[in-house]
Order: sequence, then C-alpha cells, then structure tokens
Amino acid sequence: MVGPDGTPAVLKIQNPDHESEHEAAALAYWAGDGAVRLLDHDPVSHALLIERCEPGQPLSTVDAAQALDVFVALLPRLWRPAGPPFTTLAAEAARWCANLPDEWMQAGRPFPRKLLDAAAETLRDLAASQGDAVLLHQDLHADNVLRATREPWLAIDPKPLLGEREFGIAPVVRSAEMGHSRTAVRYRFDRLTAELGLDRERARGWVFGQTLAWAIDGDGAVIPGYLDVVRWMQ
Repeated sequence: MVGPDGTPAVLKIQNPDHESEHEAAALAYWAGDGAVRLLDHDPVSHALLIERCEPGQPLSTVDAAQALDVFVALLPRLWRPAGPPFTTLAAEAARWCANLPDEWMQAGRPFPRKLLDAAAETLRDLAASQGDAVLLHQDLHADNVLRATREPWLAIDPKPLLGEREFGIAPVVRSAEMGHSRTAVRYRFDRLTAELGLDRERARGWVFGQTLAWAIDGDGAVIPGYLDVVRWMQ
C-alpha cells in the first residue's frame, strides 16, 4: 500500500478508546519529526493511513544502552509545546485517581490499599504543580519505536497527553523490553533524568503513579511487572 505521494503506507483501523482519541492529531502535529507521518485520516471510520517503517524492527531488538541513546535523542523532539485538542495530563491524572479504587476492588485488592492511596496523593500533587506543558507520548516503550528509512528510528502508536516533560520518561523507565529488574529500571531512570535535565523527584513520582494506574488492565487483570516497577520506584 502507498500513500497519496507514493510513500509506503500502512492502514490502521482504530478500536476507539479514550487514550488513543487524538492519535491522528498528534501524528499530524509532529509532522514526521521523530514519529511516523500521518498521510490521511478518516475520523468517521477511525482509519489512519500512516507512513510504513521499513525495515520496521522495533527498538527492543538492539542493546539496551543503545536503545536509551535513541530515547535521549528522540524524546526532546516529540516534547513540543501544544494546546487543544489534546487531553491534559492533569485531567488524565484526575481520571486515574477517580477510577483506581473501583478497579482495585474489582481486581480483588491485589496490592495494599496504602500503595493506592500513596499513588493517588502523588498524582494529585504533581498534577497541580507542573512545569511547562508539551505534547507527550504516554506509551513510548521500546516496541513503539521502529527502524525506518527516512530516519533511523520513528515513534508509532501515540496515546497523546499535554503535560510536563518529567512525565514523558515513565513508559521508557518501565519498558520491560529493555530489561526487567530493579537494576535495569533504575539505570534507565538515572540516565534519562540526568541526560534530559529532568527533576528526579517529579519524574520518579510520575513513573510511580502512572505505572500503578496502568497496572490493572481493562479485563481487571493485574500486570505483575508493573507492580514490580511501582515498588522499585517508591
């Protein structure tokens, strides 16, 4: 399949959900700078025609240290000031705090209530005291960056939010594709905060809070690896 300009393309039909609602808008806003290009979009059918990454291997196939080099270069390119229509990080954090207690109960109380309360308090405090807002890719793990021809690596599948930069490393820190251990997680956190000039305590809080908020999936099942990350980042 090719796009209108002859660019190799892939057709993506979304299963619409809250997190991917503004995926097309995010790709259009980045305009190919660090992410795949949006070639066409039909909002009625939720169809996106997107630049195909060739050869397309995910970043998870390279050495973990090299993968972090890629993220250090890529993240600042994606962190561009933006405005509507993107959901704000503050609004999303409020939604997590509102939903977590019921999700926790329905999942059979899989972790201590004090952990949930600590995450909710952290999310509320951080959301109310953010720095400058930029466009964030809240699911930018090592399988959502693909090897390409136009650029060596391009991001795909954004779940965009508008918020401070310190939040933006959370998916990379918990990216089990680059190693799942306390040592590996802390190494990613230390490198990213240092090399990107981020506030360590705010970044730690966002990793802790969002990872717990995402630790229970849509079917009520707990993602064990996420709970590991939550504990390692306390």
